[in-house]
Amino acid sequence: MGPSDLTAAARRRLSLALRDRVAGADAPRRAQAVWLAPGPRRFAPHDPICRVHGHAGMYAGGIRALLLQSLHPLAMAGVAAHSGYRGDPWGRLQRTSEFIAMTTYGPVDSAQRVLDRINRVHRTVVGTSADGRPYSATDSHLLRWVHVAEIDSFLRAHQRYARTPLTATEADAYVAQTSWAAGQLGVLDPPRSVTELGQALTAYRPELEASDGARDVARFLLAEPPLPPAARPGFWMLAAGAVTLLPGYARDLLGLHPPGPLRPLEPAALALLDRLGRLGTAAVGWALADPADPRNAPTSSAVVDRTGPVHDS
Repeated sequence: MGPSDLTAAARRRLSLALRDRVAGADAPRRAQAVWLAPGPRRFAPHDPICRVHGHAGMYAGGIRALLLQSLHPLAMAGVAAHSGYRGDPWGRLQRTSEFIAMTTYGPVDSAQRVLDRINRVHRTVVGTSADGRPYSATDSHLLRWVHVAEIDSFLRAHQRYARTPLTATEADAYVAQTSWAAGQLGVLDPPRSVTELGQALTAYRPELEASDGARDVARFLLAEPPLPPAARPGFWMLAAGAVTLLPGYARDLLGLHPPGPLRPLEPAALALLDRLGRLGTAAVGWALADPADPRNAPTSSAVVDRTGPVHDS
C-alpha cells in the first residue's frame, strides 16, 4: 500500500468516524434518503444555505450554538427535562443533524415529514422551570431564540473558517433561506437578513442568564465530552473554536475566560484557541471531502422555485 493509499484509508476512517457520530448506526440509510433519493429539492447546491450547512465549520458552530442556546433559562429547562442531552447526547445530535440535512438537501416531501414529526414531539414538551415559570416547546418566542442562536452560530463559523466566506448579499440570503424551516416549526417572523438576525439576538439579551443548567451544558461539552480519550483532543480543538466564536457576554456568563490575575492574557488565549479551532475544522473538512461519501456525489439537482411550484433545475 503506497502513501496515497494510506492517506485515502486514513481519510476514510476519519470520515466514517465522524459520520457514525453525527448520523448514527444507520448513516448509510440516512445518506440515501437525503442526498441520493430522487425528487425535487428546495435549494440548489450553490445556494448559501447549502454552502454553509455543508461546510466543516458546522462542527464548531454546532458546539457554539448549544452553549449560546443554553443561556435562555426556559429553553434550557426544556432541554434538561426532555432532550436527554446527558443520557443520549449522540441521539440528540443525530436527530438535529437529520433535521438540518433533510430540510437543506433532502427531497421536499421527506423534509416536510421530518418537520411534521418534530412538531408532534414539540407538542409533548411542556413543563415548569426551577423558578416556577411554565415553558413549552411550541412557544414561538423560545423557538425563535433557538433558531437565531443556531443560525448565528452556523453563519459565524462559516465566515470564520471557510476559504471563501459568503458575501454580504449571500449572508443575507442564507438567513432568509433558513427562515423557511423555522416558520414551519412555528417561529413567527424569523429574521430574513443579517441585520434582522443581530437585532433579534440583541433583543433576547435581558432574558439570558447562567443558570445551573447552562453551566452544566458548558461543563458537559467542554470538560466531559462523551467521547473515548483518543477522540477528545480533536473534539476539544473544535470546542476551542466554538468558545472564540461566542460573543463576549456569553463567555462572561459561562465563566469561559481566564481567572482574575490572568484576565489580561485573554486576547492571547483567544488567539491560541482560534488557531486550534482552525486546525480542528481543517481536519474535519479534509475528512468530509472523502470521495466515497455520497454527500460529495449527489445524483439529484432538483430544486424548488422559491415562489411557485416544484421544478427541476
